[in-house]
Amino acid sequence: MGTTQGLKLELIEWLASLQDQSIIRELAKWKEEHERVSLEQYNLEIDQANEEIERGNFLTHEEALKEIRSWRED
Repeated sequence: MGTTQGLKLELIEWLASLQDQSIIRELAKWKEEHERVSLEQYNLEIDQANEEIERGNFLTHEEALKEIRSWRED
């Protein structure tokens, strides 16, 4: 397992033999959460965020700090 290529092959073999559906679902979830988005998707998300800000749907810095502090109190 010295090389990156060797490690990848080892992981592929392990994944191909995996039977536990919960692990497979967790791996799929992890993959989805760590995939890079396209430039188009990135720009779309920025445009959507700007629209939210224009509608006034945002927290000020002070409001965000207050909310974070409330998490610690629970």
